[in-house]
Amino acid sequence: MYLLDDLLKRKDVQVTAVCDVHDLHYRDNPWGTGRAMGRQGAVDTIKKAYGSADGVFVCKDYREFCARSDVDAVVVATPDHWHALCAIEAMDRGKDVYCETPVAHSFAEGLKICEAVKQNKAVFQTGSQQRSDRLFRQATEIVRNGLLGQIQKIEVGLPPGYAKPMGDSKLEKTPDSLDYDIWCGPAEKLPYMRARHHRWWRGSRGFGGGALMDWIGHYNDIAQWSIGEDASGPRTVEAVNWRFPETEVYDTPHQYEIRCTHARSIESVISSQSKVGTKWIGEDGWLHVTRGRITASNPEWKKRGFDAGPENVYVSNDHMQNFLDCVRSRNRCISPPDVTLRSITPGLLGYVSQQLRREIFWDGKKQQIVGDDEASRLLLAAKMREPYRLG
Repeated sequence: MYLLDDLLKRKDVQVTAVCDVHDLHYRDNPWGTGRAMGRQGAVDTIKKAYGSADGVFVCKDYREFCARSDVDAVVVATPDHWHALCAIEAMDRGKDVYCETPVAHSFAEGLKICEAVKQNKAVFQTGSQQRSDRLFRQATEIVRNGLLGQIQKIEVGLPPGYAKPMGDSKLEKTPDSLDYDIWCGPAEKLPYMRARHHRWWRGSRGFGGGALMDWIGHYNDIAQWSIGEDASGPRTVEAVNWRFPETEVYDTPHQYEIRCTHARSIESVISSQSKVGTKWIGEDGWLHVTRGRITASNPEWKKRGFDAGPENVYVSNDHMQNFLDCVRSRNRCISPPDVTLRSITPGLLGYVSQQLRREIFWDGKKQQIVGDDEASRLLLAAKMREPYRLG
């Protein structure tokens, strides 16, 4: 609904179709309170913006949606486990795609998305919108221009996950307005409860990757951007100090830490115990950036318009507009899927490391685990519930 609101304000966009498997809901709010969502909520929002929703195609089957000739581009804002199937179907039908983070639920799905982008010559933007934020760009250019000296450590702070049920955990009859079988789609069809449905589904590994995978595509994306790892990644990844909730409702960690080593002897720690944001510690100072704020050892670095030096990065000040501009120009977006996949890979490798209880050695350029066949099989697994298949 946030992305729909954004698009409806733009004069160079016409919303022609909406697709949702839920007719009407109110997210995690009690019924009838807060904003109406689902298909009906979307239609009501379109009516308010345009004065009418006449002619807008409404459905619950993404394949019907993607087959339409009056759709040029598709926004995929589903739970993670649906990202790949929806995005690939859209691209195979000749559409461009804006897809929310993380770009894919599994590493294998991410590879398939990248393959579909190449095959279809599609324009693809991932919703890693911090790359289109002035503060994150300023921080990245400060690091790239060497003002902190040799980077010694990067702390990537992400929010903790769910330590207890975040809603009513009693099993319920599926709401009449919801096609729950399609909502589960390629994932296991778990018994329905509010605590793992709207908003809270990320706590279940079948649907999402917890707070870790929800946020790693934002702050670790900036970390890797700053040290020039858009086409590579860490050399080693190890999960440590993971704590899981004492409930069967969720199976993703509520506390976690992933230790990585990178080129030039840089260490990074992705952790729910660090201050949310990205912090660089160098020989000549430190810098921390989070949404809306930069703090630094040198007050000059925080000033608006600070010129960090000659090395500049891709400039975008409006993430959705960057996508729309690239749809027209056919240029590469600021957050293409191959880059975002590399940004979230340490989290996916973290799950493998946690399961096997050992360090993972990674070739970021080849995107392959080194010398560990068991770990490779786990990383490349892409099991889907019948009749769904990944290509």
